Amino acid sequence: MTYDRLVCANCAAPVAEGRCRVCRANRERLDPSTGLTPAKLLTLIVALVVAVALLAALQTT
Repeated sequence: MTYDRLVCANCAAPVAEGRCRVCRANRERLDPSTGLTPAKLLTLIVALVVAVALLAALQTT
C-alpha cells in the first residue's frame, strides 16, 4: 500500500504531505525505503560469500 492517496484522520490532509505528527508517523511506517534495499541485499550476499570462503579456507588448512 502506498500513502500517496491516504487521507489522515487527524488533520484531513494527504498523508504524503506530512502536516501533523500522525501523518509523519504513518508516512515513516509505510515508506518502502526502510526495508531491504537492493544495496543492503547485495552487501549481505557479499558478506555471506566472504564468510563461506573464509570457512572453506580454514577447513582445508
